[in-house]
Amino acid sequence: MLLNSLFSMRKQTLGLGAALLTLGLLSGCGEEYLDLQPRNAVSTEVFYNTQTDAIQATTAAYSQLQKDGLYGHSLWAMDIMADNSFVGGGGAADGIEFQQLDNFTIPASNPVITPLWQRTYLGIGAANQVLARVPAIEMDADIKNRCLGEAAFLRALYYFYLVRSFGDVPLVLTPAASASEVANVTRTPEAEVYTQIVKDLQDAIIKLEKFPTYTGENAGRAGSLSAMALLAKVYLTQGDMANAAKQARLTITASTAAGKMLNPNYGDNFNVDKENGPESLFEVQYKSGQNAYTTDGPGSAINEFWGARFYTDTTTAALKALGYVVSGGGYGFNVPEKEFVEGYEAGDLRKAVTIFVPGDKYPAGQTQPGSLEGNPNGFTVRKFFAGTLSTIWDSPLNVPVLRLAEVYLILAEADPTSADGLSGINLVRRRAGLPALTTVTKEAVLKERRYELAFEMDRWFDLKRTNTLVNNPELIKKGIKPFNDKLPIPQAERDVNPSLTQNPGY
Repeated sequence: MLLNSLFSMRKQTLGLGAALLTLGLLSGCGEEYLDLQPRNAVSTEVFYNTQTDAIQATTAAYSQLQKDGLYGHSLWAMDIMADNSFVGGGGAADGIEFQQLDNFTIPASNPVITPLWQRTYLGIGAANQVLARVPAIEMDADIKNRCLGEAAFLRALYYFYLVRSFGDVPLVLTPAASASEVANVTRTPEAEVYTQIVKDLQDAIIKLEKFPTYTGENAGRAGSLSAMALLAKVYLTQGDMANAAKQARLTITASTAAGKMLNPNYGDNFNVDKENGPESLFEVQYKSGQNAYTTDGPGSAINEFWGARFYTDTTTAALKALGYVVSGGGYGFNVPEKEFVEGYEAGDLRKAVTIFVPGDKYPAGQTQPGSLEGNPNGFTVRKFFAGTLSTIWDSPLNVPVLRLAEVYLILAEADPTSADGLSGINLVRRRAGLPALTTVTKEAVLKERRYELAFEMDRWFDLKRTNTLVNNPELIKKGIKPFNDKLPIPQAERDVNPSLTQNPGY
């Protein structure tokens, strides 16, 4: 798998502020990312010489997706800042960084927002190194195209997170020769950033034509289907419904030709034994047993942080002896909102896959209680539950980024009056055990996305792009303000670069 290659990368130390200027834009790959032989510093000029170098550098560009600033921590906020969940944990003083986001009292120094900015730019820096240096390497033409296509996809994906979160952001497309070159970068208008994202994805689709998807040791790499699906989502986010529908249809056709299909069982998308399966178009790869107590390792911390908080079933001696339901006890973060849980349609099979409700049985036999500390209703996220593991903060369960089901929903939203748009949403609903719709409305698709993609870290982005964020009744109760459709530019970055202007309201 792709993830096995990531294990050879050297763990890096990330400082605040300087990450954008030095690590993210300047160093990219090279010695900061790769465990090379010999183990002393290797300059980029020496490193980028062989096909193996090119593959290693490309693999390195994936690593930020796993880590603290993205799926390892920061992106958890995209359900908490929306209406799917609240922080939970041990109360108001616990997880204060997420409490600030949940209550829309977000300082520019928020420690969830800062790594979201920094880690995406580290990923962009790594992709820029590949795109700048791999073309000159003498190597197999197909593998060269694969490396360049993957890097273009990843750069587009990282910028997609940035532009949706912060609005205007610096658009940097080449590695800097010195820190001074990026010391005063300014923010680029959103429209220009989106133009580059589209260009990168179109380039990736062409270069990855021979690599629609992967199996074996390359499972987890981005193929042409990944780029096609992301492009459809980008068009949808821009409100370009004609191109979103066209791209969704192309993706569905190409996916079918490549043997892709909806998993008959919705839960198989979140089964560690069935990862990178027939519905998967791209997912963040995780593997346990390498290290513990880090949100920057190859294992996922979700199982521990989202697990029922320090819960042991004491109803019988046998159940008490089983101990906690997750390895370290569980911290009880990202608690499903009561309104969200009550919004499931009767008979929706996704509910039992997505959440634990009071009375549910755990695999070892424990029963979900009616309430937990910081969680008065007893709901916890089940979708990424992995049980007790030998190491802490270290789940092997991947996180889907793009699934074929979402492409069907993109088509339904972009072309709601078409027969295949209606068919697409009904394919998703029938799998969930729900009756077919006779017409498609914006509200119906948004609700379907809410329950199909719950806790896959996309809800805040969905509310924002559909102009239903700042007027959402559940979020108005929490104190959302009109300017909260963007996050603050991290103060640490503005301290080292005064040319970065702040978003209004922060």
